[in-house]
Order: sequence, then C-alpha cells, then structure tokens
Amino acid sequence: MNIAKTLLASVVIATVATPFAALADTSSKKIALSNNYAGNSWRQAMLTSWQKVTGEAVKAGVVAAADPFTTAENQATEQAAQIQNMILQGYDAIVIDAASPTALNGAVKEACDAGITVVSFDGIVTEPCAWRIAVDFKGMGASEIEYLAKKLPKGGNILEIRGLAGVSVDDEISAGIHDAVAKYPQFKIVGSVHGDWAQDVAQRAVAGVLPSLPEIAAVATQGGDGYGAAQAFAAAKRPTPTIVMGNRQDELAWWKKEKDASGYETMSVSIAPGVSTLAFWVAQQILDGKQVKKDLVVPFLRIDQDNLETNLANTQQGGVANVEYSLEDAQKVIATAK
Repeated sequence: MNIAKTLLASVVIATVATPFAALADTSSKKIALSNNYAGNSWRQAMLTSWQKVTGEAVKAGVVAAADPFTTAENQATEQAAQIQNMILQGYDAIVIDAASPTALNGAVKEACDAGITVVSFDGIVTEPCAWRIAVDFKGMGASEIEYLAKKLPKGGNILEIRGLAGVSVDDEISAGIHDAVAKYPQFKIVGSVHGDWAQDVAQRAVAGVLPSLPEIAAVATQGGDGYGAAQAFAAAKRPTPTIVMGNRQDELAWWKKEKDASGYETMSVSIAPGVSTLAFWVAQQILDGKQVKKDLVVPFLRIDQDNLETNLANTQQGGVANVEYSLEDAQKVIATAK
C-alpha cells in the first residue's frame, strides 16, 4: 500500500482484517497512551482514532488493554508524573505524544529500565531507549513557503501563526518556515503570533496584531488556525491574503466556499491525527518481538486545489482530514525504514 497515496485519499483503513491468531504473544499485554494536551480539534481527532482502532484490537484479543490518558494541562512535569504512574500500573508499553522532547527523558528512561516499551509520536522524545515516529515538520513548514513562492513569485509580507509555545512540533515547523523564507528573499515575515493550533485562539491573536501590520500577502500556519485567521482579516476589513490551511474541516469548508465564489487558491497541510494508531501498532509489533528501528518517518498529509472537494467530503464536520493505520500499514512502515 502506498502510504502517501492513502493519506491523500483521507480514507479510514480497516484494522481487523489481519488473522489475529498469529498475535497471541501480545494478547495479555497492556498499552497506555500518554497525551499532554487535548485542547484542539487535532488532538480530539487523534484520541478518537486511538480509541476506535485500539478498541477493535482489544475486542479482537490482540492486546488486553489500550488505555488513553491526557494530562489536565500542557505541563511536562505533570506528564512525567503520569508516565511514572503508568510504570506502577504495570503497562507493557507506553505510547507518548510528548509535551517536550527532553523534559520527559527521565521518566521515559525509568519506564525503559522497568522493561516497558516506549514509543513517541508527533511530539517525540530524545531519550535513546524510546522509539520515535516523526513527520518531517521542518519540511512541512518549508513546503508552505515553497508553495507561496510559486503562487506569489513577487513575494510580499508574511504573517506567521505558530502553534503551542514550548512544544517541539511548533519549533520545528517554525524553523522550516524561517529557513525557507531565507531562500526566498522576496518574502518577509513581518509578524508572528501563537495560535495554539486552535481557531479561536488564532483569531484573537491575529486580530490583536493586525492593526500594527502592513499589507499581508500570505499567512503561514501550523494547523487549526487558518479559519480563525480568515475571520480576523474579515473583521478588520483587510484584504484576504493567501492563508495556508491545516486540514481542519472548518478551514476546508471556508476554502471551498471562497474557491466557488472567487476562485480563491491555497493549500493545506498537517500531520494526520491517526498517526496515534500507527504508534499503537508499532508498540504492539515491538512487544511481539519484531525488530523495529528506533526512528520511523511518515509523510504529512497535503491537500491541494484539485483534491479539496474529495478531502472535504471525507472529513467529519468539526474534525480533521485523517487516516487511521492498520497493522499491515505499520508493518510496511517498519519494513521500509531507513
């Protein structure tokens, strides 16, 4: 199966087609999800995908449990304590979307020393004993500017909307944006705000900074902020720039409306929330004795002008364009890892 093509189709892959009788070695194993934040549509979709896919796996007897836990606040200290509790509760594997790439390393090392498999994804950890499932977030940020360079060859001023402050994903995407802008000097970043990957936060942040900004040609985003940015520009009666979207359903619906009305053109890019299900299967495979390289890479999900309608039709209202991974998908990612 071509994973990139599957992502672009935004389809949901069935996860129970495999003969699970071959997986008896993990039928008594317990896996936990440690999630540091649930305050936006991407994280909600991520948790929904986890519960759907792992629920089917538990029902089929692949594993004994796959329990999700989310901290009350985005604090690395709180998540470290959560991981320590998971160690005491006897989980065999812990899948982590981490608040920090380094601040959890002590707790992760404790888990490894206790014989627990640790797989991080999205927000990955740097502790060598853990596995990492990463998207090229720098490349994702750079792809936005590369798109804008083709669409707006004369360049212009860019407003950058960042994600959640202090999280490695935010730093990586922003670094990719800034590195690419350095290669295209016709562009200039004239403002930067944190939108927390949430439309309402992004709208307030953009509204607050717009009065001090010159004309904006484009908005570089990280996901969950494009629609909020569009609303802020409309409220300020400013011309709508080219806003890069982040695969949220409300962004895609707004884009289609503007496309139908005026031919508005942009692109949309994000990591699929269902990457949590890939992390689950990778953990299950490690528990089953498979040899898995410590660093795995999955492509980001990009939506363009010509496949907007297809992706919008396949995205739940209030949700995020998504793909959920099967065991077979995980096996292929493992087998092709470099």
